[in-house]
Amino acid sequence: MDIPIAALNQFSYCPHRCWRMFCAGEFVDNQYTVEGTSLHERVHTLGEGMREETWQVRAIWLRSDRYQLVGKADLVETSDGQTYPVEYKRGRRGEFGNDALQVCAQALCLEEMLGRSVSQGYLYYAQSHQRQLVEFSAALREETIAAIASVRQLLLTGLMPPAIYGPRCRGCSLREQCLPRAAGQLQRYQEAV
Repeated sequence: MDIPIAALNQFSYCPHRCWRMFCAGEFVDNQYTVEGTSLHERVHTLGEGMREETWQVRAIWLRSDRYQLVGKADLVETSDGQTYPVEYKRGRRGEFGNDALQVCAQALCLEEMLGRSVSQGYLYYAQSHQRQLVEFSAALREETIAAIASVRQLLLTGLMPPAIYGPRCRGCSLREQCLPRAAGQLQRYQEAV
């Protein structure tokens, strides 16, 4: 079973959101998802070419047989003999680590496809027009591999993780579907009875 790289980002952000999207097939747009879709429509124009001293390939499909991953990279660049993924995001800067995990998963695919190490990548945040360097440390690689195993288990079992209210819920497009505060109150009520 192939794991979509995007599912790793969603799982790291919120396991319940990942379940709703990839097991239940639910998705609702909000301001943030519409902005992200618009950004990716511009970015995902298939193409390749030189930009100054850097070779760029846009909208390239990545695959890892070892990790059973598949997904599309926004941009892969090669400069000075180093190849690295660049993932585009709509905001100013990621707060929760899920974006770094996604770009690390892309690097795992590139390593297998190219047969060489990929030590870093970038997150490009459209709102700030800034790139954030992501070093693929042993800890980030381990976290990414653990997320792959967790998502695989989620997709195989289809078991719904609990909806847990937190700061991430404020911007979630599926907030009205999972009602995390109500779910938490119901659970506390059931435990008290």
